[in-house]
Amino acid sequence: MKKENIWYVCIAVAMGLLVGYLIFGTSTAKTAPVEHDHGAEMASEQMWTCSMHPQIMQPELGDCPICGMDLIPAHSSGEGLAQAQIRMTPNAMALAGVETITVGMGSSDNGGRARLSGKVAVNQESDAVQSAYFDGRIEKLNVNFEGEEVKRGQLLATIYAPELVSAQQELITAANLKSTQPALYTAVRNKLKLWKLSNAQIDQIEKSGQVRQNFPVHANVSGVVSGILVEEGDYIKTGSPLVRVANLNTVWAIFDAYENQLALFEKGQILKVNSKAYPNESFDAKISFVDPILNNNSRTLEVRASLDNRKGLLKPGMFVTAEVELSQKVGETLQIPESAVLWTGKRSVVYVKPNPDEAVFEMREVQLGNLVNGNYVVDSGLESGEEIVAKGTFTVDAAAQLQGKKSMMNPSGGVSMTGHEGHGQVNMDMDFPSGMKTDFKGILENYLKLKDALVASNEKEARQFAKKGAEESEKVVGMQMGPKEKTYFSTLTNHFLDMSNESSLVGQREKFVLLSEQMVEIGNQMQGMGQTIYVQKCPMANKNEGANWLSLEKEIRNPYYGEDMLTCGSIVHVIN
Repeated sequence: MKKENIWYVCIAVAMGLLVGYLIFGTSTAKTAPVEHDHGAEMASEQMWTCSMHPQIMQPELGDCPICGMDLIPAHSSGEGLAQAQIRMTPNAMALAGVETITVGMGSSDNGGRARLSGKVAVNQESDAVQSAYFDGRIEKLNVNFEGEEVKRGQLLATIYAPELVSAQQELITAANLKSTQPALYTAVRNKLKLWKLSNAQIDQIEKSGQVRQNFPVHANVSGVVSGILVEEGDYIKTGSPLVRVANLNTVWAIFDAYENQLALFEKGQILKVNSKAYPNESFDAKISFVDPILNNNSRTLEVRASLDNRKGLLKPGMFVTAEVELSQKVGETLQIPESAVLWTGKRSVVYVKPNPDEAVFEMREVQLGNLVNGNYVVDSGLESGEEIVAKGTFTVDAAAQLQGKKSMMNPSGGVSMTGHEGHGQVNMDMDFPSGMKTDFKGILENYLKLKDALVASNEKEARQFAKKGAEESEKVVGMQMGPKEKTYFSTLTNHFLDMSNESSLVGQREKFVLLSEQMVEIGNQMQGMGQTIYVQKCPMANKNEGANWLSLEKEIRNPYYGEDMLTCGSIVHVIN
């Protein structure tokens, strides 16, 4: 009986399992497609990145366009964000000193005026140099120090002049013969006049019949001695400068204006000039000159204004400030701080905070007007009431680059070709075989010759050195090394070959961008080569996205523009 009961129980359990499977298994099969569709939807939002180049972000699985390695799933910290947005933690913002402001139609503190800083300088139009009119020796100097006031006609110096001694003797002789040889007499008198002797001096010599040994030099203008150029006992030649005299009745105020302020100034414009020496007094000045040539180093140009200084209050070298009325009131325009703007080539960008309650930022390009008192006038791209990053903008942009998001140097997001300003220093930890440094020197040598050919705009030589570079790189590919290292040099070989097959200079320079990126990546692993390699960058190359190149010299020689913009660029990294 017991055995039969056990069998009945087993049969009942088996039947229960079968019925459960038929009921619940069918239901599960029916709902399974719904779960699968949801998983597919989630997978479609997955982004893929490169372990060696985290700036790479692609929507599909594939190879890294820089190193050729397989992409891996990206663990995004920005779930629920658009591709152009990034999120920062409060701690990261605090460490980076990120501050935001709300953009608004604020009134200007200076009532629609732009401020400039500059110095008072001598008016060179009234600056005179007293020169010698004959050869001789300075017997006595009558001016003692710079700053001494002199009047027109005042005695400046006494000069011994052997030629004048002879000319006086000729005058005395000719005076005795003027009735019989009037032409000779007139010629001798005119000779002395050419040496700036007055008629009274000549008459005195002729009347006395005595030769003077020393002759005076008188001031031609009134003013202040700004320079004593000789000393007593010096021998001088005709035309030698003796004393510089400055007329300080009018002076110049010279200011440096940035190129984006150029439209604010024009000749004849009236400025209000102020000085710390006279805090309660302002001086009217009229712009007399706007330099047509921009200083390439400071990116400024000279604005010069003339001031009436008959009271002698303004001294050369004195610091002054000036205000100029703007044709368009600054208080009626949208303004943002200079620190909020990032520049790359012709593009200017800011970071906007769309939601005031979240630390989420997105890059936006803006069109800017003049820089006035540390603020840019916004022509387009921002609206009143929007919140933007005012301090720490570069840190926010670096975070965007590292996440492969839209950023200053990578406006499209994803693959970045700008290299080593933020993410280019990723350690690839390559394991090169012994002797690799020697082989890489051969590749580097051809690369540098290729770069120099592009600097010289010589497409024929560029093709030749690109071909040689491909041959040197191909040798390395055949060496025993890991798959990662082999992939890098295979990609490098392909870049060299692409350039060797390109006949146009424009096309060569476009392909040089990727070639240089590959060279920079490999070069960073070649420590201890016995030479310093400079990574240089032009922010305007690669369609204003910026591009790098390698050089052994600090001096910038731009391969992307040649002589058109030969010195455009800067050193962004050094490989020792």
